[in-house]
Amino acid sequence: MEQEPTAKPSPTTYWDYIRVEDLLSLQGGRDGGDEHLSNDEVRFIVVHQIDELWFKLVLRELATARRLFARVPVPESDLAIAVAALRRVTIVFGLAATHFELMETMRTQDYLLFRDKLYPASGFQSAQLREIEILMGLDDRDRIALGQEYSYKTALKGPGATSSPALLRVEARERDKPTLKEAVLSWLSRTPIDGSSPGDAGDAAVVASFVAHYLKGHERLLADACTYAISLQASTGENEQKLRARYDAQFASARTHLLALDVDETQRPATMRLRAAILFVDSYRSLPLLSWPGQVIDTLIECEQSMLVFRQRHARMVERVIGRRVGTGGSDGVAYLDATALKYRVFPEIWAARTLLLPPELCPPVTNRAYYGFHH
Repeated sequence: MEQEPTAKPSPTTYWDYIRVEDLLSLQGGRDGGDEHLSNDEVRFIVVHQIDELWFKLVLRELATARRLFARVPVPESDLAIAVAALRRVTIVFGLAATHFELMETMRTQDYLLFRDKLYPASGFQSAQLREIEILMGLDDRDRIALGQEYSYKTALKGPGATSSPALLRVEARERDKPTLKEAVLSWLSRTPIDGSSPGDAGDAAVVASFVAHYLKGHERLLADACTYAISLQASTGENEQKLRARYDAQFASARTHLLALDVDETQRPATMRLRAAILFVDSYRSLPLLSWPGQVIDTLIECEQSMLVFRQRHARMVERVIGRRVGTGGSDGVAYLDATALKYRVFPEIWAARTLLLPPELCPPVTNRAYYGFHH
């Protein structure tokens, strides 16, 4: 039986493939067309539309990374794909942050000429940015109030508290599990420590031994640093006491973190293993089996840092153009933006490890180095 020949796609043009005419017809705001809008207002609309297109790409890359880490086990060959996806997210937020320089060419009075058109709209209503936060794993309990006493999802409702495409989009994303954070931390927690994996006989003892040896190295590092600081700075007994108290507090913090004393007892063993695993990967990433996991940790930090810089850059642009006015959506304006840049952290466990990392000579020796070598 003869096969039907595969139909060739019809010829296309650049403007049809990119849908240029459709794209150029979308900058009219509430007026429908942009013929009578100022250059400032059109620029304002274009920059925000570009941001939303960037956010669309970010969501796709984060979903790709999440899907790979959600596999059990995660194929080692997929780690390079996940790292590439996270690096693209970092690049996108870096590019989006540069747009604020263009926004800052607008004078305050130029913006005030059309600002009233925005009420009660707000960038807070960007459903895709909320989706990014949800997909990454931002805890709802860490969210900062918009400035009014209701859920952030209330701001995504349409006129008359009706549903909206934005709200439906966010609610669908909430059902899309696991989050990137859940998938990544689950994967990291399964890291073999000294050749021992969760479920192995004696795994808890192996983890406890690694943590105890790591704390000894940390104690030695801080003791040496304290002695050196005192020799240079402690001109009085009072200064010496302050320096000792500072280093003692840092060691106490390290002990609390590594022994997971800051979490409920029921969660302590799992949290302790996760934190030890992150340090193990970061400390011994020169071992072949830990090389790509080490890059994953780096790209997660780079990715989150790029988002934080984007938020901070946004806040400075807003303050420069309109000062500290109440936001068009009723938020605290710059104060709200600054607060999100400080508090919206998704991977605090990974960030915290940077405070605890030791120089190689103080790290506990790996007792089963061959386990982490190349296997042919």
